[in-house]
Amino acid sequence: MISMKFVDEVKITVSSGRGGRGAVTFRREAYAPRGGPDGGDGGDGGSVIFKTSRHINSLVDYKTHRKYHAEDGHNGMAVNCAGPDGENLILIVPEGTILRNAETNEVIHDLTETNELMLLKGGRGGKGNWFFKSSVNQAPEYAQPGEDNHSMDIILELKLIADVGIIGFPNAGKSTLISRISAAKPKIADYPFTTLTPNLGVVKVGDYSSFVVADIPGLIKGAHLGVGLGIQFLKHIERTSLFVHLVDVSGMSGRDPIQDYEDINYEIEQYDLMSKDKDGFFPMTTRPQILVLNKIDLLSKDQLDKLIQTFKKKFNVTAYAISGVTGKNTPEVLKIIADRVLKSKGIVEEELT
Repeated sequence: MISMKFVDEVKITVSSGRGGRGAVTFRREAYAPRGGPDGGDGGDGGSVIFKTSRHINSLVDYKTHRKYHAEDGHNGMAVNCAGPDGENLILIVPEGTILRNAETNEVIHDLTETNELMLLKGGRGGKGNWFFKSSVNQAPEYAQPGEDNHSMDIILELKLIADVGIIGFPNAGKSTLISRISAAKPKIADYPFTTLTPNLGVVKVGDYSSFVVADIPGLIKGAHLGVGLGIQFLKHIERTSLFVHLVDVSGMSGRDPIQDYEDINYEIEQYDLMSKDKDGFFPMTTRPQILVLNKIDLLSKDQLDKLIQTFKKKFNVTAYAISGVTGKNTPEVLKIIADRVLKSKGIVEEELT
């Protein structure tokens, strides 16, 4: 489960290390009063490197500390000794983190595709005066300064990596469903916005396969404009290959299931329109959905059959009916979800047995 201290976007400043100065020294020994130059080179400055870890799920560690500097290279020394290189600065971020240029908002790199990136290289160390010795100038009294470092303001943006995104209105039963089908244990209560952070659960399929499900905090009308928990969570379903659209059919919320279904899809459409010009954006309206009607234990069979037919007639979609609380029909629907996900990964049913 994602930590309740969930931070998915933060601006930081990173700097590589400056190169060390080359030394200007001359060999001084008892029987060599006019020894030649022996100033060593300066060390290279440390670089700024980003690495991903699957063991962290938030950018919370970068919330309070905003400036990061790799170590400078050390200056050269006498007796032709080079200064040590500065240590690299290695910053650990969750898988799925995007690096953006804070000035232009352009994507620098998506750490979904690779798990390591050297963002800024440290400055080279300067050459000591021994390097400049020649037949013309056998006692150079100058050396190179180290190269300057590089600095950049960047935005770290986390987008969860999950195969399945569970979407729907607050209190539709998303947390209950993810807790039933995976080992995740999100907070569950009977009021809107119980889930204030996304939750991840791993669903095991057979002995060797699994997929990741994300329980996204409930959306409401106007979410694409930031209403409620809003747009900050819509981005977390961009990477999913499949949506499970959960609709509360109990009537206890006072909302109409048909209208709920339309409203959530409208928010996704509007988010696509707002995000279509972003680098690497993949429209969410093209993602397949599995419609799941939840809390059916509070409906009669006739009411449920009529509602399923209404969805079929109006939207041409097949609605699957479950009770997340009692578990009714959940294994059957889970198999449908698993088959869809694993086929998208190129895993056939025979490989699961």
